[in-house]
Amino acid sequence: MQACRLTLGGIGNLVKGMKPSDKLITRLVQSIFKDLKAEKTIVFKEDEDKVFQRAIELIKQEYQKESALEDEVNRMMDKLENDNPGQFQRFKMFPLLKKKLAKEKGIIL
Repeated sequence: MQACRLTLGGIGNLVKGMKPSDKLITRLVQSIFKDLKAEKTIVFKEDEDKVFQRAIELIKQEYQKESALEDEVNRMMDKLENDNPGQFQRFKMFPLLKKKLAKEKGIIL
């Protein structure tokens, strides 16, 4: 199984290769909902369980987008490496290319 890379604001270098499990995503959404309800900053217009499931679905979709982006960057890196052997360092080029593609595609890292 290939892990995707998660970046969190300024600590992107601290959280590499993290692909959260369904259990972790569920706990994350539970925690967010609990905090929002405790602070009375959320009002549900739909059934709370329906909103909860939708939140989980959206988070999973975002991780899938980032994983697909990383696959695309890896393919581009492979092509660049084949076309220009030994002319760049993959580990330096990958985050730059990923950030640029994410910006072009509107993906928030």
